[in-house]
Amino acid sequence: MRRTLALATFAASIALLASPAAEARDQIRIVGSSTIFPLTTKVAEHFAKTTGAHAPVVESTGSGGGFKLFCGGIGEQYPDIVDSSRPIAGSETAICAANSVDKITEIKIGYDGIVMLGSRDAPDMAISARHLYLALARTIPVNGASVPNPYTKWSDIDPSLPDLKIRVFGPPPTSGTRDLMGQLLLDNGCATFPDLANLESSDPDSFRLLCRTIREDGAYIEAGENDQLMISKLERDPTAYGVMGFNNLERNHEKLRGIAINGIRPNYDTVLDGSYAGSRALYLYVKDDHAQLVRSLGDFVSAYVSEDIIGDEGLLVDAGLVPLPADQRQEMRERVAKFVTN
Repeated sequence: MRRTLALATFAASIALLASPAAEARDQIRIVGSSTIFPLTTKVAEHFAKTTGAHAPVVESTGSGGGFKLFCGGIGEQYPDIVDSSRPIAGSETAICAANSVDKITEIKIGYDGIVMLGSRDAPDMAISARHLYLALARTIPVNGASVPNPYTKWSDIDPSLPDLKIRVFGPPPTSGTRDLMGQLLLDNGCATFPDLANLESSDPDSFRLLCRTIREDGAYIEAGENDQLMISKLERDPTAYGVMGFNNLERNHEKLRGIAINGIRPNYDTVLDGSYAGSRALYLYVKDDHAQLVRSLGDFVSAYVSEDIIGDEGLLVDAGLVPLPADQRQEMRERVAKFVTN
């Protein structure tokens, strides 16, 4: 009798432990980039409407914040997907692996651009990556020394620029947009100074520290992860500019204008061919071990990479996504098919 009861209790305990893994969640959880947030939200709503499944929960945490949550571990309390406006970093891959998140599928969904923009009433200007670095860096090189940034007006940097106080709204450090602003724009501007360019190869950590550390004297204003808030601030203040994802410009072209960088103005063609300085790819990272944990995960990811969503005439084109070439879209669908069948 006692043996039978013990076995029954043991079996019940096993069932309780197994059941959360077998059917822990019927709703997908997605975290990550504020730039991709409106795109994925649109896909989530479309998926729920067309399939009858629960709409995935989508949170705007910034790419860095999203990877931190995503890499926390395997199980129902951890996200299934992270949206990212940059590739996953090696350090993030290591943290994931340390927490048993070692099976991840990377999916490129299309392109976006990091753009400098202002309201339609803001003075138009053509800047270079060097101008932007000199406007935003905490310290700049002067006569071989690194000194606190002395510039207060755009015209202080170059007389051809507006005689306006430097005020740029931009993303916080947790945002992939901030990371890419450093990599694609500030680094390039910084490297126009020979001493700093040499430092990039001899001491890359010091190079990144000098080039990407943003001033904190009010010239650069962190606007958080709420892109719509930044847009409203720019509308109300035609003397300020902002750094945002290209899709924000496309969705608000009647309110905002893109600023040319290095002589190239942001548009679909210049973002896709990479001639615009701030062009970047957008990604989904999917946790393979959650394919069985969340029943609709495979269906959702398959829907996301369909022609109806990311194709030339897909749902996300009107939201500002620059589609991948057809052969790359097919490659991503094959990658998702492998994830679904594994």
